[in-house]
Parts: sequence; C-alpha cells; structure tokens
Amino acid sequence: MLGLNKKDFLLLLIVTMLTMLAPFVLNPFPEGSALAQFNAGYPDLMQRFVIFGIFAIGFNILFGLTGYLSFGHAAFLGVGSYAAIWMMKLLTMNVIPAIIVAVVVAGLFSVVVGFISLRRSGIYFSILTLAFAMMSYQLAYSVLTPITGGETGLQPKVNDPRLLDSALVDGATPTANLFGLSMRSSYELEIGSWLFTFNAGYYVAAVVMLLSFYLAIRIFRSPFGMMLRAVKSNQNRMKYTGLNPKPYTLAAFVISGMYAGLAGGLMVAMDSQVGPERMFWTASGEVVLMTILGGVGTLIGPVLGAGAIKYMENIISKINTEILHSWFSFLPDGLEDLIVNLTYPFIGKGWHLTLGIVFMLVVIFLPGGLVEGAQRIAGLIRRKDKSGGMPPASAKAEPAE
Repeated sequence: MLGLNKKDFLLLLIVTMLTMLAPFVLNPFPEGSALAQFNAGYPDLMQRFVIFGIFAIGFNILFGLTGYLSFGHAAFLGVGSYAAIWMMKLLTMNVIPAIIVAVVVAGLFSVVVGFISLRRSGIYFSILTLAFAMMSYQLAYSVLTPITGGETGLQPKVNDPRLLDSALVDGATPTANLFGLSMRSSYELEIGSWLFTFNAGYYVAAVVMLLSFYLAIRIFRSPFGMMLRAVKSNQNRMKYTGLNPKPYTLAAFVISGMYAGLAGGLMVAMDSQVGPERMFWTASGEVVLMTILGGVGTLIGPVLGAGAIKYMENIISKINTEILHSWFSFLPDGLEDLIVNLTYPFIGKGWHLTLGIVFMLVVIFLPGGLVEGAQRIAGLIRRKDKSGGMPPASAKAEPAE
C-alpha cells in the first residue's frame, strides 16, 4: 500500500497514529500533580518535535546512507528561514508560499555548497561544510544586516508590503496562517484533571513531517537509496564497475539540504522570528547528536533522537530546586537536602551534562541508537516467549537496521 511493503507501511501507520494523538500521548499526567512537570503536550514543544524531526530525517539521508558527515547543515536551516520570512514580509502571511520558497532556496544553496564540499571526503568534507556554515552565520550576523536584520533578526511588521494580503486593521499584528487559519489557533479539551491542547500550527507541521517521513522511506527503499548505500560501503568498487558516485552524493546532499530548508520554513511558520543563531555551528552539531542518538541509517531513529533531545532541553532543563524539594519533601530534612544537592547538577542549567552522559552510554552500549535498544528489548521478549521463561544465555541482540 502506498508503494510500501508491509513492514514499512506498519511503521508509517504507527508514526502517524503517535503524531496525530500526540496531545494525549505527551500528557500522561494530570494537571497540578507532581509529575505534570514531565508533560510535553503543549504546542510549542510539540512543534519542535516534528520540525526538528524533519531536520534530522533529512540529515540522515546524507549521513545515514552515504556516510558523509556534514557539520554545516544549520546553514540550510537558516537560509530556509530567511527565505520564508521574506516571503511573509513581501508576499503573504500564508505559510504555503513561505515553505515552498524556503525549500527551493535551501536546495539551490545546497547545490553550491555540495558541489564544492563533495570534492573532498571524510574529515575534510566535514570541515568544509562547517566552514560554509560559519561563513553563512557571520554574513547573516554582521555583513548582510539589511537582508538578515543582523543580531536582532527579522519578523513581520505591520508596514510590510505583502502584495497578496489585505491591509491590516488598526492595532492588528501580522500572524502566520494557512488560508486564514492562524497557526496560533488552539482548542483545549479538558477531561477530568487532564488538559489537552490541539494546536493548528502543530498539525500543519505534523502533516508535513509525515509526508517527509514517507518520502524518506521511499528513498531508503529505492534503487537510488541502494546506490547511496554502495557509496557508503565502498566508492572505489563503484568506480571499478564504471559508476560515478559524485552525482549520487550531490543528489543526496541537495535532498538533505532541502529537508533542512523545509524545517527552517516551518520554524518561521510556527514562530515568525528569524535570527542568525539558527545557522551557528551548535545547531549543526545538534542534528548530528539527534541522528546518532536515535540510530544512524534507520528510518525512525532520527525522529526519536530529535524528540529525546528536545524533550530534555525543554522539560529536564526547567526542573529547579523548588520542584526537587517538593518531590523529596517526605524525606528527613538532611537527607532531602543531600539528594537535592546531588541531583541538581544534572538538571536545570546542567541538563547538558545529563545529555552528555546519555549520549556516551548510547554510543558505547547501543551503537545503533535508541532503535537498537528497542530491538534488543523486543528480541528479549520474543526469546522469552519462545523458551517459555528465561532467554538462553547464548542469545545475542540483532543489530539495528
């Protein structure tokens, strides 16, 4: 169905269900409870999950299939964002033209960067892409300020021309919309002590993410995807057979850059504020972490990695000492203070320390990322069922795809 085999269609169906039901899945704890801190079902964070999922899916097409590690993919994210914001300032606040132009401009920019960077491989390719990203950041930050807004960035203003939009009434502010439906529109459903928020912007981004995920599956299973795997396996053997790997690597690079531009356009559609920080090298490093954490070369891995990192960034980082004291208030005062003091360095502003520990554990014990961890658990359950009890001592986990 949809050109997919049974396994891939089931994976797409599961991702679709989880995405559409995210307001319920991400809000497991009732409002006002001590564990409500861990709820992630609010619009801004859900949008980040799917948008950075798109970013990581595209990066995985390059890194996971060809083995080319780019440290400059944030440049395409930023270029897509700037293209989208200028469409909103000049043409219309409708998100469709902004997203389309973001993808096109990021694709054109990635052709130039890829054509130059792919003349080298390995660490030299990575350094070249990093150099392009940092040059793009500096241009946006200080050189091209009339176009980029410099340090303060860009956002839609009331006096922007917007050729396709009617004039705003006095006191109104321009907001991104989809044929009149504001991306900020939300509907709240209260069931007992639970509060679920359904946001228009999130569902627009979610549909785009599902389409991007479907396209990634088709790429992975296509003859083109097989050629990209051959590039990763051994380029010299490809050349001996008369095949030139350069067109395939450049195509993968451009597709990956267009995914990044799509994510950048969606970021503007959800939050119409663009600054050069989106092109900084840390943003490029973040998508690398997402892909490795979830599982390089897997279909669902980058989405899981993006969700894990954004969850830690937005949930774990907000836990402070007051919340910790409320959790451990049942303990004697001395023991309570000890546990809080031992825990606090790993949360709040120290959430990067926790992320680093998680990343090291995954790299050491789960080279296939979170996907490999899930496969190992599933394998243990299947072996227990077959043996009627304990799994055999000689059993080994299957590696991630």
